[in-house]
Amino acid sequence: MNPRGGTLIVDSGSTKATWAVWDAEGSYMGQYRTTGFNPYYQDEEEIARTIALELMPALGETPIAHVAFYGAGCAFEEKNRLVERAIHRHLPSARVTVESDLLGAARASCGRLPGLAGILGTGSNSCLFDGERIVEHVPPLGFILGDEGSGATIGKRFVGACLKGNLPAPLIQAFLETYQLDEARILERVYRSPFPNRFLASFSPFIHAHLSEPAARDLVLESFRRFFERDITRYSHYRDYPLGLVGSIAFAYGELVREAAASFGLSVHAIERDPLPGLARYHGLTYPERS
Repeated sequence: MNPRGGTLIVDSGSTKATWAVWDAEGSYMGQYRTTGFNPYYQDEEEIARTIALELMPALGETPIAHVAFYGAGCAFEEKNRLVERAIHRHLPSARVTVESDLLGAARASCGRLPGLAGILGTGSNSCLFDGERIVEHVPPLGFILGDEGSGATIGKRFVGACLKGNLPAPLIQAFLETYQLDEARILERVYRSPFPNRFLASFSPFIHAHLSEPAARDLVLESFRRFFERDITRYSHYRDYPLGLVGSIAFAYGELVREAAASFGLSVHAIERDPLPGLARYHGLTYPERS
């Protein structure tokens, strides 16, 4: 209970952010969805503008005493301060804590116990968590150099295979027609437009809908195998810890994720679409069960 106001727990990826609200008595009030933001790609002004236009009209006059923000790109103090300042512009009396989405995933999937935690969403990430802090971390490196198993990297590999003619012709034609794309438009969006990671990750529904095509299934499965090979197996005694994953890609492709994990002698003990239920437990708050 907080007499000064309620609590906001925020799960922000590069594509979307969810702001869950509890009142001063700790009762769940609901949640709001905004565009996600990443301080590596956006400055304080842009983040503050997103909050002003998309969050504050929904939040209204609800008093907030604490904001626990877990976000993509929030791994360094300088970037965390940028996000904190942007939030404080609109909630000046709140105590704001900004942590990485990776720590959020670890707290959500491991609670206060040691374990391996990973994110498979627009981007990917992973860590070894000792129950309090991240003790080992393999850098994700973004979708150009890394982000194995992420929506952006799966999309990148799929689009590349389409344009090089490495997938069946009917699948390529269906993809280009579905999104009204050609090579020129794709190259423009990837190399000259903002947020190419979001653009590439946006193809996940199409790819998922065509997993009955062996070439598409193999491409996705290999992406997850690369995640386990290049990231998870790098951790000390990685087979000795439970592994929990969060993120829209992990959830949507759960069967293939587990198949890829098994090829490295791993089992995934939990896959959650989002970390909010686990984060609510971590912060001592209740979260409604999905119907």
